[in-house]
Amino acid sequence: MNPVAGLAIGIIGDRRRGSDAQDAIGPALDHAAGLLGISVSTDWVGTCDLRDGDPTALLAGYEGLWCAPGGRFVSMAGALAGIEAARRTGRAFLGTCAGFQHGVLEFARNVCGLEAAEHAEYGRPDGALLVIDALDCSLVGQALTVDVVDAETRRLYGAASVTERYYCRFGLDETYLPSLEAGGLVVAGRDARDGTARILRLASRVFYYLTLFVPQTSSMPDRPHPLVSEFVRAARSRAAEGPGLVTSPSRGRPRFRPGP
Repeated sequence: MNPVAGLAIGIIGDRRRGSDAQDAIGPALDHAAGLLGISVSTDWVGTCDLRDGDPTALLAGYEGLWCAPGGRFVSMAGALAGIEAARRTGRAFLGTCAGFQHGVLEFARNVCGLEAAEHAEYGRPDGALLVIDALDCSLVGQALTVDVVDAETRRLYGAASVTERYYCRFGLDETYLPSLEAGGLVVAGRDARDGTARILRLASRVFYYLTLFVPQTSSMPDRPHPLVSEFVRAARSRAAEGPGLVTSPSRGRPRFRPGP
C-alpha cells in the first residue's frame, strides 16, 4: 500500500455489532479521509489478543490507533497494554468514551505513578484509587455543550464552544486531575455546566486525544469531525515520513460548525 494514498488504522476494543458509537467509527474515518483524497482501512484488535500477545508487534502495522467505545472491555489489561503501546510509539491516538476512560487509567498507572488506579466498572478492590468512577448522572444519549479551553484544540474546532454526544456512565474523578496534569495531560475541553474535563490531550505527542464524548457520531461526509480529521492527518504524516518520526500538526483545516 502506498502510505500516502491509504492508511491502516487499528481499533483497540471488542467489537459489538449494533453499537451506534462503534458503528460510526468507520464512516467518520472515511469522511475525513475522503476530503484528504486518501483511503482508510480499519481492523479491530481485540483486548484479549492484546493481553495474550505482544501489543507492540500486534499494532506495528497501523499508522493510527483508536481506542473505541464499548466498555466494559473483555480484558482491561489488554486494552491498557494497547494504549500504552500507542503512547510509547508515538502513533496518532484517539480514545473516545471508554477509550477516554482507559486512556486516563493507563496514564495514571504508568506515567503518574498511581499504580492502584482503577475503573469502577470493573469493581472496587480494597485500596483502589477510583480514578474512573461512576458519573453522578449518566450521559448516555445526551448532547451537551463543551467549552474548548485549550488554544490548539480551539484552533482545530474553529470554535470555543461545541455540542457533542455522549454514551457514557463513567468519567474522571477530578480529584486526580492535578496528578494527570503534572504528568503532561492537558485539559482541552470542559463541560459547560460543571467545568469537568471532557477533552484531554498529551501535548508531547503530535496527536494524542481523549474525549469522553463520541465525536464520530456527529461526523458527516461534507463535514467530518475536526478531531477525527486531525487524527487522520497525523496518521498520514506518520505514514509519509516513516515510523518514529515526529511531525508538526497541519494548518488550514476546514472550520467545524458546532452542532449536535
